[in-house]
Amino acid sequence: MERHERIARAIALSGKKKGEIASLCGVANSAVTQWITGESKSLRPENLYALAKATGFRAEWLAIGEGNEVEKVDSNIGEARQPIESYRYPVISWVAAGAWAEAVEPYPAGFSDRYEFSEYDSKGAAFWLEVKGDSMTSPVGQSVTEGTLILVDTEAEATPGKLVIAKLPDSNEATFKKLVNDGGKLFLKPLNPAWRIEPFNEDCRIVGVVVRALQKF
Repeated sequence: MERHERIARAIALSGKKKGEIASLCGVANSAVTQWITGESKSLRPENLYALAKATGFRAEWLAIGEGNEVEKVDSNIGEARQPIESYRYPVISWVAAGAWAEAVEPYPAGFSDRYEFSEYDSKGAAFWLEVKGDSMTSPVGQSVTEGTLILVDTEAEATPGKLVIAKLPDSNEATFKKLVNDGGKLFLKPLNPAWRIEPFNEDCRIVGVVVRALQKF
């Protein structure tokens, strides 16, 4: 069985549509089509492992047909593929995110017409934001570039060191920063050293914690 035939089999048996697979792997629908048809002759390692996670099939089997399709979970039962959970969250605007702290109803009618999937099971209401600008782009270490989709969990615990979405008192939009503690005081720190650090005071509100990032190409 050729690689593209193995991929087609895995996707078909996963019960997921091509669009869902594309979202979980962080690629365009056309890329998944090329994997299935064999038009794409190469598959990047990160895409391979994302595809394995999305379908429940082993990466080694998908890539070269080596070993079992799935892990054996009980020698008396044989092979069993465990379902991979995925959750659907809306993609919203930065203005909507900024208004989240004051919102009475988390998902009002017409809240969003775009959704993305993640394996992350949120603690509370959650949503995706598309990163704007370069304030969180760092030349070294942790970096989140413009265009990245970030998943925000509004009930995750916001502790120093976490990347958070906050609402500043002088803006109607949300802001994306790292929450840090310096000398017992909290600050909102950009990862880009060219941007200034904002003090976090009683007028600031944490909207949620960033729990996943999805880079679109």
